[in-house]
Amino acid sequence: MAKLKIRRAFKKRHCRFCADKVEHIDYKDLLLIRRYTSDKAKIKARRATGNCTQHQRQLARAIKRARYMGLMPYVRELYR
Repeated sequence: MAKLKIRRAFKKRHCRFCADKVEHIDYKDLLLIRRYTSDKAKIKARRATGNCTQHQRQLARAIKRARYMGLMPYVRELYR
C-alpha cells in the first residue's frame, strides 16, 4: 500500500513594514531593530521574520549601521 503525502497548509506571513507603509528603516530605532535579532545578536532570516526582500535588506543595513556606530553589540554579553 502506497503512502499518501499530506501537504500542510501554511499561513503566509506578511511584511510588517509593507503593511505600515514604511519607506525607510532607521538605524537609530533600536526598539524596532532588536526585534529582528536573535539572542546571539544574529540577524534573523527573512523566512523567520516574514519580511519582504526589500525591507529585509533595509533592516540588515540598519542593523549593521547600528553595530558600527556602537548602538548595538555585535555579540551579546553572555557569549563574550
